Amino acid sequence: MSEQYILSIDQGTTSSRALAFDKAGQVKAVAQSEFRQIFPDDGWVEHDAQEIWETTLACCKQVLAELGAENFAAIAITNQRETAVIWERATGQPIANAIVWQDRRTADICNGLKNAGHEAMITEKTGLLLDPYFSASKAGWLLDNTEGARAKAAAGELAFGTVDSWLVWNLTQGAAHVTDASNAARTSLFNIHDTQWDADLLDLFGVPSSVMPEVKDNAADFGMATEAVLGVALPILGMAGDQQAATIGQACFKPGMIKSTYGTGCFVLANTGNKPAASGNRLLTTIGYRLNGETTYALEGSIFMAGAIVQWLRDGLQLIDHAAETQGLAEAANPDSAVTMVPAFTGLGAPHWAPDARAAIFNMTRDSGKADIARAALESVSLQTADLMRAIGDDMAAADMDVPPRLRVDGGMVANDWLCQNLADLCACPIDRPAVTETTALGAAMLAMLQLGWFDSLDALGESWALEAQFEPQMAADKRAEKQALWQAALAQVLA
Repeated sequence: MSEQYILSIDQGTTSSRALAFDKAGQVKAVAQSEFRQIFPDDGWVEHDAQEIWETTLACCKQVLAELGAENFAAIAITNQRETAVIWERATGQPIANAIVWQDRRTADICNGLKNAGHEAMITEKTGLLLDPYFSASKAGWLLDNTEGARAKAAAGELAFGTVDSWLVWNLTQGAAHVTDASNAARTSLFNIHDTQWDADLLDLFGVPSSVMPEVKDNAADFGMATEAVLGVALPILGMAGDQQAATIGQACFKPGMIKSTYGTGCFVLANTGNKPAASGNRLLTTIGYRLNGETTYALEGSIFMAGAIVQWLRDGLQLIDHAAETQGLAEAANPDSAVTMVPAFTGLGAPHWAPDARAAIFNMTRDSGKADIARAALESVSLQTADLMRAIGDDMAAADMDVPPRLRVDGGMVANDWLCQNLADLCACPIDRPAVTETTALGAAMLAMLQLGWFDSLDALGESWALEAQFEPQMAADKRAEKQALWQAALAQVLA
């Protein structure tokens, strides 16, 4: 019998990807397709859900053709979280563009609920703050602002989901309307303690229960992708939101283990075990994963702009042609430059939660050049990570948990050695980069492997994690303090 593979769909914010993993967790084939970013108004970000599906399907077919469809055992899905899609059950057509997690159009709705005193109840039930980032206010907005949508929803004619649900619906030709516990936990409609859709929250955000998907464990039977769609019938057996999938791919299975993923945004997750840890630093308490009905929780800090900053240097300012050029520019920049960037292009995430903040570059002089701006862009990622590491450390110490001693990193940006060293320097802790940096897609694939019985436990899965490079802090303490002071001063001005 020939080797079998998992087809892992990694549907991200700027591109759709498909990867083939073997049982050892090695990537055997990859296909990727970027799609449009739609900006209808200030702070609005949309995707064409049909384009998401079409690019995903094309990537899947390319990988299946490359290795032979008959050699695949299952599908796994990981996805951009919080992005909201509503579609017609009868036709499968979206009622409008998807509203992306970065979108801030519902800030006034969230402020109104906050002023009415609802945030404490929302946080207690969901572990989340009241912010446009999450799906609930987006779903309510779509229903209120799409002609006829409320009546169709009341008649049971519409389906809501995050991107995972949308992909499964299409793969199964409408046979399955499902999500998983990690994606459900990011909607602000899901009670993370009883792991159910919450009637009070649905009512508060104006989302009828009739549109909601069924919630399953992260390793489960999510439905069968049909031969008519894919060219081969394959079971969908693993699913997790991108950051939870990366936590699994990084084998952060023990309380206190922590990872940070650098994609479009940056997301730091710390495993807190079977008890949710409340944050005193405006971090999120969320579900890490749910397996066999048992929930593992995590603390999360979300940074909205990481790789997207480099994309802006390339596409917006046209300072570079390729993302890889930022390493050489950062190395060439004046190390004593005080140029500081606060990348609040779509507001600021944790621990500030300032949706109306906007980006700025400070301390430029006549001799500041593109190298200094590129370095400041990369440093802004490290400085935001350092803020989150301190906040997570404080919260875990307050909950009598071990403070994470080191950070596992992944995502496209960590191929940059300068950035990894800068993270170690500004976070003042060792940075571990794994041999397989496709940890998000790998984590989803690992869930499917569990469901297939290829592995019998998380510990067995974790044995395949391997270190590729380690970066120890080298920056002098006074230099680090100087960088932090510049950063805090710049932050204060943006937040003001």
